[in-house]
Amino acid sequence: MAPDGSLAVFAGVHAVRAVEPSGTVRWEIRHGCWYGACQEMHQSYEEYADRPDHKYPERGSAGFSSDGRLVWAHVRGPLSEGELEDGVIDEWLVVSADDGRLLARVDALAAAAGSDHLAHPDPGQMGLSIGEGQDGAPLRWGRWDGRTLTVNYFDGQDLVLIGLNPSGERFMTVSHDQVSLAVHNTADGSVLAQWDAESDVPRHPEAEPENDEVWPAWDWAGGFLDETTLIAGTVESDEEWGAGRHWLLPTGQQTPEQITYPFPVTSAAQALADGTWYTYATSDFGVIHLWTRA
Repeated sequence: MAPDGSLAVFAGVHAVRAVEPSGTVRWEIRHGCWYGACQEMHQSYEEYADRPDHKYPERGSAGFSSDGRLVWAHVRGPLSEGELEDGVIDEWLVVSADDGRLLARVDALAAAAGSDHLAHPDPGQMGLSIGEGQDGAPLRWGRWDGRTLTVNYFDGQDLVLIGLNPSGERFMTVSHDQVSLAVHNTADGSVLAQWDAESDVPRHPEAEPENDEVWPAWDWAGGFLDETTLIAGTVESDEEWGAGRHWLLPTGQQTPEQITYPFPVTSAAQALADGTWYTYATSDFGVIHLWTRA
């Protein structure tokens, strides 16, 4: 959704489509099929409606720049019938939100099962977190200067992009194996602070003392509460032993601080970058609890 609510963009199986509040389609960009083994440019749902292999395709995503003027879209190529001979690749596009004009495109160098965009306060920057299932988690950081799209591919690293601090000067990642949580300098991607789940987080207190296979793991969730303080969780790995735990991580402090709640909290934590975070209620995922530090 555009920041002013004037346009919604949907990343579909075969097209990225911009829709106005009235339901009118302002523009669309068609692309290759997100079902991995398919190399067709489908023009309508009827073409693949009865094909069982198209029921569970991979997916891309789209995101607006912070000023709403650009749409960044992660799609499955090609973009036209004439490019079919070039093969099927994941592409990252920069598009004019006003008229759908393609401004730039690059090879995402990935084989995605899914992806998510994270907008930076600078309209010319965007983060893209790509999931390849068990194979990896490529991270891409794009910069558009009005003429050229440049991408930091974070070669050889599998990092899930979790959040940005309010100024956008730092971003947070969790490694694909869920062992390492890090804060990066947005300007160059360098690591400013890092926590290892196996050495910096204590064993779950309810785990059997003789069990040497108890290893905490970071959730792929959390974020910045403010410029320098993060919230993260080990809920997924804690579930086998008891109540899940959440942690505060000031960037100048190596030891995570466990959060104490007034009642059990079982979901992951999602930061809102304004000092608050939310969790889902234990018995009803339609209920959200909003938290702040005492």
